[in-house]
Amino acid sequence: MASHGKLRKDKVGLVDYDTQIKEVRCQLVDQLKVMDVQLEQKSQHLHDFADYMRRRSEIESEYSRSLDKLAERFTNRIKRKEASNHSVAQMWLALLSHTRQESKDHTQLSDNCSTFLIQPLYHCLEYTQRLAKKSKDICTQLQDGLLKVTTELQTAWRTYSHYHADYLCADGKLKEAEKQEEKQRQSAKKLERLIEKRQGKVQDIYLKCTKARNDYLLNLAAANASMNKYYLQDISTLIDVGGHLSLGRVMQAYLSSRHQLQHNMNSGLQHLQRSVSVLDQGRDRDALLQDHHVTFCLPLRFPYQPHDGDQLSEISAESEMRCELETRFKQIQTRLKAVAEETQEANKSMSAAQSSLLETMADLDLEPNSSQEESTESLLARPSVARRRANQQEIENLYLIRVKEFLVGTSLESKLQAKHDLLKVAVEKGCANASSSTRVRKLPSSSSLLHNHKLFNGDMLTFMQASGQQIPVVVESCIRFINLNGLHHEGIFRVSGSQVEVNNLRDAFERGEDPLAEHTSDLDSVAGVLKLYFRDLKNPLFPVDSLSRLLEYAYIKNDGERADQLKSVISSFPEPLIIVMRYLFAFLHHVSQYSDENMMQPYNLAVCFGPSLVRGTREQEQDQHQDQQDAVSLQPQINALVKSFIIQHESIFPGQSEVRGPVYEKYSLLLSQDVCRQMDSVFKELISKRTLQEHPSSSSSSFAGAPKERRV
Repeated sequence: MASHGKLRKDKVGLVDYDTQIKEVRCQLVDQLKVMDVQLEQKSQHLHDFADYMRRRSEIESEYSRSLDKLAERFTNRIKRKEASNHSVAQMWLALLSHTRQESKDHTQLSDNCSTFLIQPLYHCLEYTQRLAKKSKDICTQLQDGLLKVTTELQTAWRTYSHYHADYLCADGKLKEAEKQEEKQRQSAKKLERLIEKRQGKVQDIYLKCTKARNDYLLNLAAANASMNKYYLQDISTLIDVGGHLSLGRVMQAYLSSRHQLQHNMNSGLQHLQRSVSVLDQGRDRDALLQDHHVTFCLPLRFPYQPHDGDQLSEISAESEMRCELETRFKQIQTRLKAVAEETQEANKSMSAAQSSLLETMADLDLEPNSSQEESTESLLARPSVARRRANQQEIENLYLIRVKEFLVGTSLESKLQAKHDLLKVAVEKGCANASSSTRVRKLPSSSSLLHNHKLFNGDMLTFMQASGQQIPVVVESCIRFINLNGLHHEGIFRVSGSQVEVNNLRDAFERGEDPLAEHTSDLDSVAGVLKLYFRDLKNPLFPVDSLSRLLEYAYIKNDGERADQLKSVISSFPEPLIIVMRYLFAFLHHVSQYSDENMMQPYNLAVCFGPSLVRGTREQEQDQHQDQQDAVSLQPQINALVKSFIIQHESIFPGQSEVRGPVYEKYSLLLSQDVCRQMDSVFKELISKRTLQEHPSSSSSSFAGAPKERRV
């Protein structure tokens, strides 16, 4: 019953997030719809203006009656639409009111309307639609990033709930064992061993739960920061009422013609002038947001949902976590400073591009007399209309690129700032409260090897079979070390380490030692050893005979179909090879989840590991007649293949129920040395007894010293 209640609480918390995120999704969809409606309204306004000028040119010869019919025609159009207080709509009403006062035709005005005013309106309509389409694309990308943050929040919450549930279960078992100890004094030694083992397990699970909670809180802060950034800044930047400058200049030209030809209509023209002068893009944008405040209002903040009575609601920097959080805080601080500088530069570039775009939009031939007064030399020196339009499109593209860079940069800055602030408080509190802390370390994973097979420059399957290791010790140890110390390290796997230290680590692993179990090493050197191991294998991790099929399937566009085809190829590999690949790519996917801090997206990791994992055999590489250009030409396909394995590793590789063996865990922390020794002693004793019971005649030397299943 307790377990059922726990699951029901988990479901309630998840439903709250699902409901809130579903509402956000609906809101984002409505925003795109509003932007489409707004574009349609803007296009309709521009079409109306152009239609108006064309019709005005045709009926200027028809005196007052024709003008009254024209005004009535467009007035009826406005009545059929919803009333709007936007400056463009108000100017349109003023224009119709002025048209009702006109009573006579002027040929010159007709010529001006047909020659100088209609074409700029169509140009304005054209680039307004282009800008709106590209702005919508940017908005869609920002919305995808926003939904990605909410998905990461859900994932972090599930992980935290899972580990906290395991902690409660382990703590309950520990308390039950302590009660049994009080009742059964006669078997105290055996119960004492059991209690020590469960205490170690509780400690391990508690640390995992703490780390998962920390990640959950960081993702929660990042999600809320992204929401604030998107709704309070990005929306206002992307919504462009559009075409105000060009439309205003068209109307100014129209007014100029009217002033020259009809001095007796000054009162009406002054009223129209006031309507034109109040054209305000910012006010129209604010009015649009106010009219659709439900669609564009900021959603409620994501609340913190503790799991099953968990009292902690802040990032914990206790004992082992403090060192890691301090390192992560320094890395985020450095990254945040760099991103802030980049964002500042992007803002300057965006402002400069915007000024250039406005200048280009203002460069229109609207004054009919100005072109006649200009000299022939100035006309020849001025670029052609086609050239100016091409330049305008180039400036538009540049401006939108700068807008995208600025918005993406500020979004990243807001997420990093949220994490930075939380980590700063946690680190300061941890430093103030911690009197002493000890770093927990794990014993070497294995003793000296009792075989003659080489670890480096050898065959991995032969080594694993001879040593009894399901994951080669160098792979397991390097991944464990990077998991604990290097997930937030900028440029991990891309920056080269010390060659001397790489050689020392390689020699130590070759001797059967685990140099990373007791000592601290340079992160880049450890990453270099991991790449070096796979690069120097006699046979590559991906068998050569399957390479052509894998590269062919890597370019399938449908994600599900691509994963199924790759999985069909992987299933034909030997199980030991599948276990190692599953372990490695789960780790690389975990590294890519911290790309905001370590700058290693899945593609960057694929570039670093592709040449080491997918290549010919060592004999083929040493063949002088081997065509080296083939490898270079295939490198983009190899990178795409490795990237697919990193992103879709869960869909490609079989689970533990299908292929039993070690699996990579995200939140792995080392136990203290004393606990490791106690657990190792109990484990060896149990295995020894079980071996004697099942195989009484077998020699004790057959035990390889490594458990059948290990988890990092």
